Amino acid sequence: MSIYDTLTSLGITLPPIAVPAAAYVPFVQTGKLVFLSGHIAKKDGKPWVGQLGGAISTDEGKQAARAIAIDLLGTLHAAVGDLNKVTRIVKVMSLVNSTGSYTEQHLVTNGASELFAEVFGPQKGAHARSAFGVAQIPMGACVEIELIAEIG
Repeated sequence: MSIYDTLTSLGITLPPIAVPAAAYVPFVQTGKLVFLSGHIAKKDGKPWVGQLGGAISTDEGKQAARAIAIDLLGTLHAAVGDLNKVTRIVKVMSLVNSTGSYTEQHLVTNGASELFAEVFGPQKGAHARSAFGVAQIPMGACVEIELIAEIG
């Protein structure tokens, strides 16, 4: 089954590539690696604003991370032209806008990690990752995630 069949079965439509909000490009390819710039969580087309451990629950944060993963897939598709060329999701780095006492950043980031495993399968979708709690993210977003993928 192709990646696009899997996306359809999950009810996912890939969004168009987002226009950068500052002085950077959405992706860079070097060799077989594609580096995707950080994507912030959006809800109804606007930044999904809030802080984990405050106004946003871990479950909501996990949903935000999943939404970011879908946006990242749209950018990855734009970068490589065909998601079936992806041989591995290599690395995910997640920044979670958190209160000082919040410690479930890893659970929030599972929203993205679990989607990548669903879409690419357990071998290609399994990846190294980091999840950090930060004091703030651009535009007040609750989560930001960047991605490194390998293509064949």
